[in-house]
Amino acid sequence: MLRTRLRAVMAMAAASLAVAWTSPARAYRPFDGTDADVADVGNFELELGPASWYFAGSGHYLVAPATVLNLGFAPGWEFVTDFQNFIGLDPLPGQPRFRLLETDALLKLLVVPGSLQGAGSGPSAAVEFGPLLPNVNGESGFGASCDVIVSQRWPGLVIHTNNWIQLTRGTRHVDWFEGVILEGSLQAAFRPVGEVFVEHEWVTGVTTLSGLVGGIWRARSGLDLDVGLREARMGALAVTEVRLGFTWTVGVWRPEEPAGHGASPHRQLALR
Repeated sequence: MLRTRLRAVMAMAAASLAVAWTSPARAYRPFDGTDADVADVGNFELELGPASWYFAGSGHYLVAPATVLNLGFAPGWEFVTDFQNFIGLDPLPGQPRFRLLETDALLKLLVVPGSLQGAGSGPSAAVEFGPLLPNVNGESGFGASCDVIVSQRWPGLVIHTNNWIQLTRGTRHVDWFEGVILEGSLQAAFRPVGEVFVEHEWVTGVTTLSGLVGGIWRARSGLDLDVGLREARMGALAVTEVRLGFTWTVGVWRPEEPAGHGASPHRQLALR
């Protein structure tokens, strides 16, 4: 009897830890990090994961949907808001089945146009910052986030680095994230992608090591499909995640532009 109760408590603790922790909100599918680019003025981007599967220890969850909304509202500026709806596939006693997590409202600024925008051969740099909003059936209270992104594009390879720090909701812990995204040629209709990152929460001492492999397929102009498989170790907890989704770009309004100015090559080729 005691063993049964102990196993139940351990399972509930593992599930709670897995759901309470989620990596920084995705702003570029299917990754956890993002790129040093912004939506062109007047463009709206819907990054949607209709169904993803998240397994952490004994907890099995469906993320449906994982949503990121981007809007280019001024030259070099983008508004970003996102959320993830976690559904417990095997709810444990005392645990809510539905949780709306990773809610935030961020601004992203292109600081240094570079190779990603076709503005020379050097790196591009951007910063994404803003408040983390209270979750539903998750962490309450507000937090804060700041991510410094540097991207470099070559003919057959693109690299994005993320240097991220967060003040978490509720507990007000400092969370530190360092990640690298690798992409194949933006000219190709299908490009292989990968991501590795390390994340550390200073107060709890939990360190996460994560690796993702996947691909992005340009289905048509303005529509990309993506798939990703992520394996991670969060302290002693093993995490597996299967991500499926798409990015749809549409022009909401057409700003007046100087002659010869247009969308960045990254946005044109990747068609995010």
